[in-house]
Amino acid sequence: MNKVLISVTGPTAIGKTRLGILLANHFNTEIISADSRQFYKEMSIGTAVPTKHELTSAVHHFIQHKSIHEPYSVGDFEKDALKKLDELFQDHEVVIMVGGSGLYVDAITKGLDAFPKVGKSIRENLNKQLTNDGIEILQNMLSTLDPEHYNRIDIHNPHRLIRALEICIGTGRPYSSFLNKPKDKRNFKVLSVGLKADRTVVYERINERVDLMMKEGLLDEVKLLKSTRDLNALQTVGYKELFEYLDGNWTLDFAISEIKKNTRRFAKRQNTWFKKSLETLYVDYNYKENEILAMMDKAVMELQHERT
Repeated sequence: MNKVLISVTGPTAIGKTRLGILLANHFNTEIISADSRQFYKEMSIGTAVPTKHELTSAVHHFIQHKSIHEPYSVGDFEKDALKKLDELFQDHEVVIMVGGSGLYVDAITKGLDAFPKVGKSIRENLNKQLTNDGIEILQNMLSTLDPEHYNRIDIHNPHRLIRALEICIGTGRPYSSFLNKPKDKRNFKVLSVGLKADRTVVYERINERVDLMMKEGLLDEVKLLKSTRDLNALQTVGYKELFEYLDGNWTLDFAISEIKKNTRRFAKRQNTWFKKSLETLYVDYNYKENEILAMMDKAVMELQHERT
């Protein structure tokens, strides 16, 4: 087994796209995107989709290939991305994957956990509670039923809360008890490369990115999506806050400050998720290209010759 998937991870705004393109060009290969919000064609500015120049610098897959109106789960992505990888590995020894969505990265590198089926009525009731009573009641329920998972996920994402709660209620067991079970082995090896930087650097880059998004027209993008704001895809930092501004609840300056704050929180959660992987090769965000390429050549060669 000498096929290698290089998985580039790290917090938002740290430069994963740039490194992914550098590696794709070096290995003469293509890129799988594992950013769950960049899947949607209606969401360009707020998800920092690669620029036209970046998209022409290397072939990308799973960028803006879906509409926000099309349900697309992590399970769908796992199936589609593994099929695409099989195709790419016919012609390439190495493929690059870039993404900051930890669950989606893990779906490809490790496989998804299997969950039992539960009655649809549970989800329907939870959605009613969300509509009638607000998200806080769901947060409190999960904190009681599965404190371990409560501390791991974005508790402001209703989709994630409801998914965990329906398993807890339907099975009588914590959602977390179904995680990390043995899964099918992949027919490729994974080289996980994590970009790192001091927290102050990451936060500064996040603030600069949000300011740039506003200059590029994020507010206009959000205005066009206001009528579909309840869709799961739009429960996303950068969109939720500007909906509050458009509703007249917040000033624009406050909404922007909330985007920056919530993006910083998201970056912190990303770091926590990716640090679980003990095999990750960490690289400073301010790397020298010749040094990192030599490092990648060596790491790929070692993986390819490693006994399984």
